[in-house]
Amino acid sequence: MKEPGLIRAGKGAAAAALSITVLLADIGSAAAATLVVKPGMSIAEAVQRAHSGDTVVVERGMYRENLLLDKPITLQGKDKPTISGGGKGDVIRITASDVTLQGLIVRDSGIDQGKQNSGVYVVPKAHRFTIADCDIIYTLFGIWLEQSDDSKVLRNLIVGRRDLMSVHRGNGIQVYNTRRSEIIDNQVSYTRDGIYVDVSSHAVFRGNRIHHVRYGTHYMNTHHSLWENNESYLNRGGLALMEVRDLIVRNNKAWGNEDHGIMLRTIQDSVVENNVVAGNDRGFFIYDAEFNILRNNLVVRNRTGVHLSAGSSNNEVGGNDFIGNEEQVKFVASRDVEWGRKSGNYWSNYSGWDQDGDQVGDIPYEANDLVDRLNWQYPLMKLLLSSPSLQTLRFVARQFPVLRAPSVIDRHPRTRPLNPNWKKWNDLSPH
Repeated sequence: MKEPGLIRAGKGAAAAALSITVLLADIGSAAAATLVVKPGMSIAEAVQRAHSGDTVVVERGMYRENLLLDKPITLQGKDKPTISGGGKGDVIRITASDVTLQGLIVRDSGIDQGKQNSGVYVVPKAHRFTIADCDIIYTLFGIWLEQSDDSKVLRNLIVGRRDLMSVHRGNGIQVYNTRRSEIIDNQVSYTRDGIYVDVSSHAVFRGNRIHHVRYGTHYMNTHHSLWENNESYLNRGGLALMEVRDLIVRNNKAWGNEDHGIMLRTIQDSVVENNVVAGNDRGFFIYDAEFNILRNNLVVRNRTGVHLSAGSSNNEVGGNDFIGNEEQVKFVASRDVEWGRKSGNYWSNYSGWDQDGDQVGDIPYEANDLVDRLNWQYPLMKLLLSSPSLQTLRFVARQFPVLRAPSVIDRHPRTRPLNPNWKKWNDLSPH
């Protein structure tokens, strides 16, 4: 029987211009169906008619609806249709597990922060969903997921409310109390924080590009996770990794941020390697960090290469390149900290020599000697850095301990950078 605007067709029937097409299994019983929605029709009506496992295909057009997905279905856009929430509530709210959204433009949520109005809001205990290849724009929060296992957020473009002040925006992707989330290849801009993560574990964050937000990631209480191949630039802060342990942070780029490139605060048992931090106010901000490995990072052209404080002493730091930072290390402590025990670091302002040509300096590097402190106090002294008088002053200060302050000591500084491509970071633009 035909229903108004709907036609059901058995398998093998001719494909006509149907509003909704249902594909049946060979045995003739109802199976996974495909329902097609055209402009002028209601997506919500198609969702209501769909059964678990069905696919709702939405053709290109404008649909002004607030959708509730309360069953395990796929909502698939064809040629990027637009779903507008009309400036109220969540545009799409997911309450069931095993839901997939793909290929949609989602826009115009409400702006009630108390209700966390979002482009896509996933309620607690909705597991195994996928949100992929969507453009989520002009929403308060982009994607909100909470208490969800095995979720995937892939290749989405999220642009927040540029007309709101940062404090009044939501986050691009909110990840709260989740396990095994995969947040991969998304682009986020003009939200409050790009990716906000809290109380989660065993997550993968890979290939995301985040710019013009407060923190590229605001990452707390999230353990046993991977953050790799992401780029965070032109934000107030790049990566803020706080109160975490057992992370792998590698192959990321954090550049041009107003404050820090990568913040490591109250972090333990983690590996931070092969990252580029360039042109930030502080390259690394390391606070209360213990028993971590920092290796093979490029720290270049920051105002301060590393701001190190709060007892961050029991870390293995080696094989890094510190190049062209106005201040290589800002060190706040009561005793020396030794870096480069296994592999020395390269310091572009190292004034020692390598008499035997083994590319390791013959005298230790000290980051905070008397000359460095005078440079901080009297910036014009930098004009005289290569003068014999300042080199003599360095030598004298090292012979008289009363003149020296606690410092980062590298006893085997390398005399050549490890990263051969460091010069390209003299031009800070997207790479």
